[in-house]
Amino acid sequence: MAELLAYSPPGWGGNLLAGLVNSVMIAVGAFALGLGIGTAGAFGKLYGGPVTRDLLAVYTTVVRAVPELVLILILYYAVTDAVNQTLVAMGYARIQISGLAAGIAVLGVVQGAYATEVLRGAIQSVPAGQIEAARAMGMSPGLLARRVTLPLMLSNALPGLGNLWLVATKDTALLAVVGFAELTQVTRQAAGTTKAYFTFFMAAGLLYLILSIGSGWLFALMERRARRGQPEMRG
Repeated sequence: MAELLAYSPPGWGGNLLAGLVNSVMIAVGAFALGLGIGTAGAFGKLYGGPVTRDLLAVYTTVVRAVPELVLILILYYAVTDAVNQTLVAMGYARIQISGLAAGIAVLGVVQGAYATEVLRGAIQSVPAGQIEAARAMGMSPGLLARRVTLPLMLSNALPGLGNLWLVATKDTALLAVVGFAELTQVTRQAAGTTKAYFTFFMAAGLLYLILSIGSGWLFALMERRARRGQPEMRG
């Protein structure tokens, strides 16, 4: 086992760590993209016009209803093909989208739908009196959001966002179906080459577990900092 998991060849330890790095890179990019989409979507659902709210409702409903694996296959293959066909029709050459960029974009769209609902609920939890007081002081909508709404909703949003981050780290494994060299794909290659399936999948599971525990600790720390000065909630 030690020889199989050694960092340098013929061991596969270095490959597994490289796959883990790729998984984390995709998760970070997808989470950041989803957070941006979710913030815009939450404000759009709460304060947008009827058309904006309807379009966002369709987006969040469809993405949350369709399994992530199906969405990945649709977005990765169908959307890429549609983009290339459009470019060819316009007289441009086809493009090759990198697996990293495609993975971030696909999972970011999925994350955005869930983040929209998490952030919408967190914004609605902000006391209406504080919003009204800020408006009475003449704050513009942008200033109100930056100085009142976003800081106050952060502590309520962090538990849900922490869960979304963990989902993002695990959803990277789904990109193995499109051949991207993240942790699960590298683990399959190592196990298939050496036939030591138990060893490598246990090692991959341990790496995912370490990532999840570390992430949970970090989000708990962020939540404690965000709740400083707020009354403690007792069950």
